[in-house]
Amino acid sequence: MILDAAPFPLDFAPRSTALIVIDMQRDFIEPGGFGASLGNDVALLQAIVPTVAALIGGCRAAGIPVIHTRECHRPDLADCPPSKRLRGAPALRIGDAGPMGRVLIAGEPGAEIVPALFPAPGEIVIDKPGKGAFYATDLGAHLARMGTRTLIFAGVTTEVCVQTTMREANDRGFDCLLATDATESYFPAFKAAAIEMIRAQGAIVGWTAETAQILSVLETTDA
Repeated sequence: MILDAAPFPLDFAPRSTALIVIDMQRDFIEPGGFGASLGNDVALLQAIVPTVAALIGGCRAAGIPVIHTRECHRPDLADCPPSKRLRGAPALRIGDAGPMGRVLIAGEPGAEIVPALFPAPGEIVIDKPGKGAFYATDLGAHLARMGTRTLIFAGVTTEVCVQTTMREANDRGFDCLLATDATESYFPAFKAAAIEMIRAQGAIVGWTAETAQILSVLETTDA
């Protein structure tokens, strides 16, 4: 199928495509979580939840596998470098007790995906200790098993975990498509810059399109 993406049309097949939804977690999106403790306006991230839900629903209907990621660490913090935990001066640090349990610790309420986007039974959930979803995870093995060649991306934040994972995927030979209205940053200028970097120089990292464009193609084209 042909999608009228930027910077030029993208030809992809749903049967070899997967959607990766990056880090739509309570600690980043809900008031009182880790993102808010850093002084960020979480309302910006909350606003994309309905769009991400629509994209997930459309991909499920088209038979495209949906993969969810969560940035989180072991309770003993053995997989969290001190440089990551101690950087800056947030009110809460990774591993500290917060309103939603220990911050970004696997199994704690705050590390869970927001209810509106909760994974369906059988969907893959990747717990990642880094910004990129390929680092120290089995994501690559899952994609190889499924015969995936194209990846659609949504989630947060655009310039950090989303862009990092797209660059990792690009280096591994995947065609990458970012749903621009299903991703967000605490800093609108950072999101805009990341999108420009991704599609610059003839899709040097990947393609971009709005969710409605992607869903329109999925709804009208036989996979």
